[in-house]
Amino acid sequence: MKILVTGSNGQLGKCLQKIADQFPDSEFFFRNATELDITNEDDLEEAFSEIKPQYCINAAAYTAVDKAEEEQEKAFAINAYAIEGLAKVCKSHHTTLIHISTDYVFDGDTNLDYSEDDFTNPLGVYGQSKLLGEELALAENPKTIIIRTSWLYSEFNKNFVKTMLTLFDQKKELNIVNDQFGQPTNANDLAEAILQIIQSDKKEYGTFHYSNYPETTWYHFAQKIAEISQSKITLNPIPTKDYPTPAKRPTRSTFCLDKIEKSYKVEIKHWENSLEDCLASINNTNLL
Repeated sequence: MKILVTGSNGQLGKCLQKIADQFPDSEFFFRNATELDITNEDDLEEAFSEIKPQYCINAAAYTAVDKAEEEQEKAFAINAYAIEGLAKVCKSHHTTLIHISTDYVFDGDTNLDYSEDDFTNPLGVYGQSKLLGEELALAENPKTIIIRTSWLYSEFNKNFVKTMLTLFDQKKELNIVNDQFGQPTNANDLAEAILQIIQSDKKEYGTFHYSNYPETTWYHFAQKIAEISQSKITLNPIPTKDYPTPAKRPTRSTFCLDKIEKSYKVEIKHWENSLEDCLASINNTNLL
């Protein structure tokens, strides 16, 4: 089985590379943005004609949430229109597309966990571009699996966990938002879930939610990072209004995870356990 992974220099791409050798029956082709520009349909056609993948995991994305407010054209080019082109190429080559999306397609105006069928209403350009990408992919290629995830982190690249660890060493205290609720997700767990889906004999297409559980706030997330890393940092909880950002975030973007559990028997891990695994990996490899 041939699996093409785009955006291989991102967190998810690196996590997939980390476990690829655990799947000897699959041949992986990892392509970063320089090696394969997903906004260029000629490049996509050339890559697909050469590789002939059964699966394409699209881990390429424009992820600068705040900067997207200024770079709307770029965000939509990568997160939406490139996905339309990718889905077309996948369809013409009979390739199943697994595309990664986000909890930011929701506005967070709820006290309930979002199911895959709930009303979407993104608050910013990033979420809007990701939602359009979902819609275009599903319209172009019926063999598409959309996986929405949230608060992604890992031992690789820049993310909330690594930023906190760096700031813990630099500062004596930090103010952290305590009224935004979500589910931190270890990108290593997401990588394993994706490959489990690929290995599954039965395929169900459409949209799925995947994250670790249960919900927490950025403040409590930071507290746990400090506790596990044995930092002496002082953390102060603050409301969102005291930490304004160019892009508005959803207040509560927590997922119902029943669908992916039932359809693909994917194990959902507690975020605190997965955080411990990540911090151990960072300590063992000095990846700060």
